[in-house]
Amino acid sequence: MEFFIISMLNGLSYGLLLFMLSSGLTLIFSMMGVLNFAHASFYMLGAYFAYTLAGVIGFWPALVVAPVLVAGLGALFEKFSLRKVHRYGHVPELLVTFGLSYIILEVVQLIWGRTAVEFQPPDLLRGSAFTVIKSASDGLYAVWGSAASELCGKPDVACTPFPATRAAIMVIAILMLVSVWLLLTRTRIGYVIQAALTHPDMAEALGHNVPRVFMTVFAAGTGLAALAGVVGGVTFVTEPAMAATVGSIIFVVVVVGGMGSLAGAFVASLLIGVVQTFAIAFDYSLKGMFQSMGVSLGSAIDNSTLMNLTISQVAPILPYLFLVLILIFRPRGLLGTREG
Repeated sequence: MEFFIISMLNGLSYGLLLFMLSSGLTLIFSMMGVLNFAHASFYMLGAYFAYTLAGVIGFWPALVVAPVLVAGLGALFEKFSLRKVHRYGHVPELLVTFGLSYIILEVVQLIWGRTAVEFQPPDLLRGSAFTVIKSASDGLYAVWGSAASELCGKPDVACTPFPATRAAIMVIAILMLVSVWLLLTRTRIGYVIQAALTHPDMAEALGHNVPRVFMTVFAAGTGLAALAGVVGGVTFVTEPAMAATVGSIIFVVVVVGGMGSLAGAFVASLLIGVVQTFAIAFDYSLKGMFQSMGVSLGSAIDNSTLMNLTISQVAPILPYLFLVLILIFRPRGLLGTREG
């Protein structure tokens, strides 16, 4: 039972990190129709900016300042580059953002090097948020923080800690979700953004600067990616390859959830995070599963390479398999309203 609880929490924390990253991309696409190929690069910039700033002003101020700086860079890129090619269609937009991702990668390697940096969490996020304890006498229960070593050292007690950094991801992601929802549905700025999305000509006729609204949304989207980069970098690893690690998976989340659907991105992020986490945790092969059910498919099939692959080995391709199934049976996505 403790395995299920910790795996579920790990899956939810990873899924919420994916949502923090994909929500910005979803906002940008829903407003501007732009699939930003450099979105994961802004995620990486957020981690590196926070790493540098944390050594000067501390982690918690860096958690705020780094996304703001990245959002400023995103606004400059939209105004002086993306806006120039927007009228020529989607292909130039994809090419310019694709080129930007390589520029950012090279700049990061020039400044911070090609190896991972030691981005340490603050004292508050070190250690465990809580520990799940399974005892033969007391059953299953949890204690805040790390459990006493004397307790966990007993032969009939199993202790499973949940890292404080993953708990921080969940808290920050939920706060971000609530903030974005309130901004879009309960404020004048949100109403202007929705009006510029559905009726840009009318919004401009009413005196609103629609290009500035687009720039603001693009900056906000890159800022959200940078925020995910800060918490992701301090939880996992901050290295030049971190953008490529999540670059493709966020597009899977956006397409599976539904292009432009923030709610769909949230559902798809949690679904993919939980499924992939549980798949990695299970070390069973297809051959072993069939044998446990008493099914024999013949010696040739049972001894094939495919049957000997474990679920954890195929876990990385599961999101893309899910993407293919979604495109076949529901091209608009889980909660999307339009196809492609």
